Amino acid sequence: MSQSGARIDELLRRAQYSAVHLEMRDGYMQDDPALHAWRSGHRLVPEDRASWWRPWLDVIAEAVGRGVEIRRARIVSEPVSEYIRYEYDVTFPNVAAGEQVRWLPRRNASDISLPGNDFWLFDAKLVRWGHFSGDGDSLGGELTEDSAAAQLCAAAFETVWARAIPHDKYSV
Repeated sequence: MSQSGARIDELLRRAQYSAVHLEMRDGYMQDDPALHAWRSGHRLVPEDRASWWRPWLDVIAEAVGRGVEIRRARIVSEPVSEYIRYEYDVTFPNVAAGEQVRWLPRRNASDISLPGNDFWLFDAKLVRWGHFSGDGDSLGGELTEDSAAAQLCAAAFETVWARAIPHDKYSV
C-alpha cells in the first residue's frame, strides 16, 4: 500500500467504467463551514441551481457523461446523527450530477464483512482508503491495487448496495 495524496477528483477523471464509495461514519469534518451554516438554518434551494452547483459536481457529471457509473452507499446509525441529517439534506446535488446514492441503516449491516475504513473503489481494482480522526477530520488517503483488498471492497459494497434504500425513498 502506498500513502498517497491522490485526490478523488483526479481518480474519477481516470476511471473508465465505475467508481463506488462506501461511507460508514456518523460524522465527518465538524469544522466544515457548510455544516455550520446548515446548523444556523441555511438550506440549499433545489430550484436555485447556481447557488449549490460546485466544481466537484462538474467532475461527477463529466465522469457520468463518459459512461462511468458512480454509486455511493452510506451505512448510518438510526436515529441518525445531526451530521447525517445535514448530509442527507445536501445530497440532492450529487444526485443531480448523476451520482446514485443509497442509505443502509446500520442494524441491517451486522452480518456484512466490511473493511475497517471508508473507501472509494475505481474500476473494481484501485482502492483509495479514507482515513479519519475520531472526530471525523480527514487524515488523508491511501491507495492500493491489492486484489484481495479490491475484492473485499467490491463484495462489501455490492452487499450494502443490494440492501440499501435509494436516496429518494429514504427519510431521516
